[in-house]
Amino acid sequence: MKQQTEVRQLREGGYVIIDDEPCEIVSMSVSKPGKHGAAKARIDAIGIFDGQKRSIVQPVTAKIYVPIVERKRAQVISIVGNVAQLMDLTTYETFELTIPEGMELEPGKEIVYIESLGKRKIAEK
Repeated sequence: MKQQTEVRQLREGGYVIIDDEPCEIVSMSVSKPGKHGAAKARIDAIGIFDGQKRSIVQPVTAKIYVPIVERKRAQVISIVGNVAQLMDLTTYETFELTIPEGMELEPGKEIVYIESLGKRKIAEK
């Protein structure tokens, strides 16, 4: 799910969709309006799910999509290799996610995962 907002309302630490990928805003700079146009904003962001750095330049009055990022709780059911089978604690839906490098999980433990635009990822603390 996503919602539309103006570029001027975005803040560092917030989220934005760049190239159909939800990203967290790392830095944002706004230039003054000049002789030939409106003020522009340069947004540098890092993809939530792929970790790629992306940048866009838009007028501050332009409309842009912001993803709805949800943090949910799940219980680890089983672990096979680097894949964990999880059960959402509110909907009781089961699904599998890859375990991030260096994270220790064990069956029965509760974890937090991030969901946005149909993608999921185990939240790193």
